[in-house]
Amino acid sequence: MNPDAAGFGLYVHWPFCLSKCPYCDFNSHVHDSINVEDWKNGYLAALKWFAAQTGRREISSVFFGGGTPSLMPPALVADILDTAGQLWSMAADVEITLEANPTSAEAGKFRDFAAAGVNRLSLGIQALNDADLGALGRQHTAREAIKAWRMAHAIFPRASFDLIYARPGQTRKAWEKELRQALSLGARHISAYQLTMEPETPFHKRYEAGKLHLPDEETAIAMYEQTRAIMAGAGLELYEISNFSVPGAQCRHNLLYWRYGEYAGIGPGAHSRLIGQSGQRRAISAIRAPARWLARAQQGGIEEDVPLSPHEAAREYLLMSLRMTEGLDLTRHAALGGAPVNEDACADLIAQGLLHRPGSSRIAATNAGRLVLDHVITQLA
Repeated sequence: MNPDAAGFGLYVHWPFCLSKCPYCDFNSHVHDSINVEDWKNGYLAALKWFAAQTGRREISSVFFGGGTPSLMPPALVADILDTAGQLWSMAADVEITLEANPTSAEAGKFRDFAAAGVNRLSLGIQALNDADLGALGRQHTAREAIKAWRMAHAIFPRASFDLIYARPGQTRKAWEKELRQALSLGARHISAYQLTMEPETPFHKRYEAGKLHLPDEETAIAMYEQTRAIMAGAGLELYEISNFSVPGAQCRHNLLYWRYGEYAGIGPGAHSRLIGQSGQRRAISAIRAPARWLARAQQGGIEEDVPLSPHEAAREYLLMSLRMTEGLDLTRHAALGGAPVNEDACADLIAQGLLHRPGSSRIAATNAGRLVLDHVITQLA
């Protein structure tokens, strides 16, 4: 296969936040002071290490994630993008996304990010009422969130309105009001994530102790179906379990992940999937601790570099692709070298209404199948 067939992307992890949200299990940290020059040198060194692994490639998408990347100095973002463009090359229509929190939003800084090359913003609004924002540990108000969105919407050609549902005490009526408000603000891409209790987080500990009460499973499912219906009515298509957009506004970087393209992950805890000179995929993971990663940045900050067998690569593609409404390309799955998808299991899942064939060489989960996707995958893998 042409290694560029599903795209080649760059992920940059900024591990710092103003505060740690009680539901978050991402690799994020709160530090009083950050030596930006040290981090610049670390990122640029890691970029050079990865470029030596991949050779000259064309970058189709870049994603600055975290942490809170909108806390980065725009000049640092520009330096990273300039260096990446020299080591590889940027596609003419490259998508460059930066995650932002409303607390770090100001028009001047947004414009500086745009000048640095960012052309898509993913804004972590999460809720549109102050009580729920406070319960989620967010540092912004609903008013600040709307102000930040209006700035982002005016400055960036593409933007995502990110929300969390199935929050403590949330009703379907309240959730519908938020969705319709987001749509009224001109959102063309909405990411709607169900609140989950991740192990070792403060929310999980409170939940286990009976001090945090979430909507029951039936209500959470109803909220998901409600989201899909409201989005469809407004012209936003579901293209992945938690993501909706008008045609053409999908997040290209995330599509690269779900279509099992290649990507280099730079920064503490970042993951990469690269094809080596032998044609075998490599699963690369970086050191999670920021100080340790920085000390090893000249060597890419790498913790593990593991070759994937054809079976492992094909399984990863199956796991990722079935999250999308377009589903899994059976021809590509076979080209990765995995065992053929179990046809008997496939037929059974189709009969149960959990799977369908959108094309002769493609399978995809139905709306019902996405609600039990782990079960569907277990049957096929």
